[in-house]
Amino acid sequence: MFFFGKKKKALLAPEVQELLVDAIKKAESKTTGEIRVFIESKCDFVDAMDRAKEIFLKLGMQHTVRRNAVLVYVALEHQQFAIMGDTEIYNKAGGPAFWENAAKKLKQYLAGGMVAEGLVFCIEELGNALAAHFPYDADVAKNELPDEIVFGK
Repeated sequence: MFFFGKKKKALLAPEVQELLVDAIKKAESKTTGEIRVFIESKCDFVDAMDRAKEIFLKLGMQHTVRRNAVLVYVALEHQQFAIMGDTEIYNKAGGPAFWENAAKKLKQYLAGGMVAEGLVFCIEELGNALAAHFPYDADVAKNELPDEIVFGK
């Protein structure tokens, strides 16, 4: 029997969501850069990076003043993820080598079932890269994008 009103289980427990939002706020406090986390159960794309690009654009992340937004995308059930940086931070952080290394570290956590720990570590690493290349500047710093986690299907 199917019930239309059946509530869907949350992808992340409230305390994990709070932990991640706190990590984002802490990371962004040292930079003019922006970090977003998008989580869904399944990825309908063959390549998670293609889905990350779609989400990046839908969330308007390409409109940050300094083009220094970063998206961490995770599809939990399909065990896929991608880390996408806008043009300026992508290049300034070291191009493909930095991003591949960040992905490798996150993959190790996720493979061990440590989703929360891996995402916090990843957010910290991305925050450090953003702070190194786009340090906090009181004259221009404003939170251009919400810190809350975005959930897909």
